[in-house]
Amino acid sequence: MGSLPESQLRQMGFRHLGSNVKISECASLHGVARISIGDESRIDDFCVLSAGEGGISIGRHVHIASHCILVGQGAIVLEDFSGLSSRCAIYSSTDDYSGKSMTNPTVPDEFRDVTHAPVRLGRHALVGSGTTILPGVTLGEGAAVWAMSLVRGDCEPFQSYFGVPAKRMTRRSRDLLELEQRLEERRGSGSPSDDPSPR
Repeated sequence: MGSLPESQLRQMGFRHLGSNVKISECASLHGVARISIGDESRIDDFCVLSAGEGGISIGRHVHIASHCILVGQGAIVLEDFSGLSSRCAIYSSTDDYSGKSMTNPTVPDEFRDVTHAPVRLGRHALVGSGTTILPGVTLGEGAAVWAMSLVRGDCEPFQSYFGVPAKRMTRRSRDLLELEQRLEERRGSGSPSDDPSPR
């Protein structure tokens, strides 16, 4: 993966850009002025981030693997240490599929009925390959969604989910919190995320 040089990233006009951020030169970013990215985060090849009015806020140590898409008018927030495996999709907007209105962005808004709702991935939330997350979903701290799932409802902290639609399967260990503390101690930081979005 070839990453954009920091000098170029600094000129792109992000709402916030942390240190040691890696963004593939093959990624597509739209609405950059509404995108915040924290320290040590990485966006891989062929990802599309399209920030609507609500913006996209990415915390520290967040990894977005190749071919992911984050799009919609509602806010999308990925808190510290969360991650998306390859080919995940997060939507904070959706058309009405009932047939009572028209669909797709080529049609004037007066003929459409689009729902916008924020999506939030809590700290250490993990999303497996090929998973789709719909508007209005919150993944609690440490929640994990296994590959090829469809998430249309909230996921509780430190629980694992799988399926179409995703259902709770097992508990997830909290050992990673101790590892996070050790990492912060090594860095001499211990500071919270520099992501300016509200918690």
